[in-house]
Amino acid sequence: MTVRRIDSGGRWEQQYGYSRAVAVGPWVLSSGSTSTVNGVVAHVGDPYAQAREAFRIALDSLVELGAGVADVVRTRMYVTAPEYAEAVGKAHGDLFGVVRPVATLVVVARLLHPDHLVEVEVEAYREKTEGE
Repeated sequence: MTVRRIDSGGRWEQQYGYSRAVAVGPWVLSSGSTSTVNGVVAHVGDPYAQAREAFRIALDSLVELGAGVADVVRTRMYVTAPEYAEAVGKAHGDLFGVVRPVATLVVVARLLHPDHLVEVEVEAYREKTEGE
């Protein structure tokens, strides 16, 4: 079985030794994604916008490996305060409301960068494409 890995070039991927996303068989999995764009945290102070950006980054990596929004079967959301749950849940619903994957939302003490309010993970299941 072939394992395909992609990187986004983020500093933590190289520093900590992980991939942005991995495809193995019918599974396509993203690593934790935040709203860090070109090394800078985007949408500081806005949990809804951070969640949208983080999901965009995760979904872009899945698309690169042959999966799309309709293939998403699980999401995980980590927020740094309970009051962010509503905004992050709304962002999730805006993106996945029709797909309705299983989802987990957890409140954590903090994330790696103090401006990160949310981090997300996305898992997709898709039929293998030709050539795999």
